[in-house]
This record gives sequence, C-alpha cells and structure tokens, in this order.
Amino acid sequence: MSDFKNELEQEVEFINDLISRYLPDETGLDKKIREAMNYSVNAGGKRVRPMLMLEVYKLCGGDDCQVVYPFMAALECIHSYSLVHDDLPAMDNDDYRRGRLTTHKVFGEDFGILAGDGLLNLAYEIMAEALISCEGDMTAKAKAMEVIARKAGIKGMVGGQAVDVELTGKALSDEQLDFIFRLKTGALIEAAFLAGAYLAGCDEKSADRLCRAASLIGFAFQIRDDILDVTSSLQELGKPVFSDEKNNKTTYVTLYGMEKAKADVQSMSDEALDIIKSVGKNEFLEEIVLNLIHRNK
Repeated sequence: MSDFKNELEQEVEFINDLISRYLPDETGLDKKIREAMNYSVNAGGKRVRPMLMLEVYKLCGGDDCQVVYPFMAALECIHSYSLVHDDLPAMDNDDYRRGRLTTHKVFGEDFGILAGDGLLNLAYEIMAEALISCEGDMTAKAKAMEVIARKAGIKGMVGGQAVDVELTGKALSDEQLDFIFRLKTGALIEAAFLAGAYLAGCDEKSADRLCRAASLIGFAFQIRDDILDVTSSLQELGKPVFSDEKNNKTTYVTLYGMEKAKADVQSMSDEALDIIKSVGKNEFLEEIVLNLIHRNK
C-alpha cells in the first residue's frame, strides 16, 4: 500500500471516530430516529469535506486542531442529511447509497425525512457549542459557522438542489447546469475550504483564492460523478448507475460529450492545485484533491 493510501485510510478512520463522539446515543423513546441518524452518518464514505477542512486548516498554518474538529463533524452531518433527503422518492428515488440500502429503505420514508432534519439540527448544535466554548478565536469560529450555514442553505447547496429538482426532465442550458453544479456540489466544498481557512486565521486574499480552488474542485467532482454514472457498475460505484438517465436529467456528459467532460476535469484540477500551491505547502492535501477528482468510484 502506498504512503498516501495508508495516510488516507488513517485519516478517514480518525474522522469516523471524531464524528462518532457527536452522534446521539441510541436510547430512549426516540431510539428509532437516533438509529436512523446514526445509520445515515455511519454508512461510510470518503469523509471528503471534513478532511479538506482539516488539511486546509493545516495549509493555512493552523496549529490547534481541536478548534476545527467540531466544524468538521458538523459539516459531515450536513452532508449526510443532504444525501438522505436526496435519496428520497420525491427526489432521486435511489435505493442504494455507498453500497447499502438508503436510510428511507431501511427506516421508512417518514424516518428518512426526520433523520435528515435531525442531522441538520445536530450540526448547528455542534457548531453553537463550539462557538461558546473557550477554545479558539470567537470571531474565526463565528465566520466558520456563518459560511457553513450559508453554503448549506438557499445561497448554496439547497438552492442548487432546488433548481435541480425543479428542472428535472427538462433540457438544461449551460448556465442552468453551471448554477446547479456550483451550488449543489461545490458549495459544501467551498464551506470546507473557507471554514478551515478562517479557523486558521488566514488572510482574506488567500481565503478568496482558496474559495476559487474549492469551486473548481466541486465542479470537477460533479463532472466526474456524471462520467462515472455512465461508465461504472453498481458494484464499483455503490449506487445505481444510469440514475441520471433514469430520471431524465441533463448532465455535463449529455450536454457537452464525454471528451470535453474529461478534458474539463483535468483543466479544473490543474488550476485548483496551482492555487493551493500558491497559498502554502501540503502535499497530502494535493493528493486528496487528485484522488477525489480522478476517482473511479
């Protein structure tokens, strides 16, 4: 196993342990909703967003990782809630996520909705507790919480998802697809980068550049997802392939073709890495970005 893969596995394991500290106990009269929330978060995954936040924090000179940990956990809870709701029959209507049955298929559609609601509110609870704690700079923590909330809401992920749902089955223009990609997928990656930068005390100019890098990574990630939806199998991807085609969705591949899609992934990857290198040195972060954008599943 390469050094990068070994380090990556160790960091994913660490993040899994970190997140588990914030999840609810599966006890009480409301045990089922607690189980549904935990099932959703513990479904595995690459833990990309909290990992990016941690590594950007380090890139920008952060030296007290205890400050960033709650925000990492909160962001992953938000990402997990978005997946639970995205899989619902009213949205993408997917039965599998990360190689196993989706939350609503195990606990019912009603508890799928409630589990997502619970995870979103848990995220804000985690960040609020971090904000009023003694650790770290209060202003930096407030900025991190604000950007996560903004990028998760109508000015970010929810806004992109709303347009995506509204236009499902319709032919999209390049402007509409760009809007959906930048908000639905890119916004939480931007949140990860900016929260990590703010918590490390990064200057605004560098933070702006890192936001641009995150936007490129998010866009390239979604293009790659569209490519994989065409080229991968259920076993490789862990969720049904051709789901976009099944739901009559315009994708980057259907709009521009496979050749341009692959070329744009490369060019966006190159620009994002150039920006990261201009801010500081973190070879592990650079490898994460490459692994994320050029993944096979």
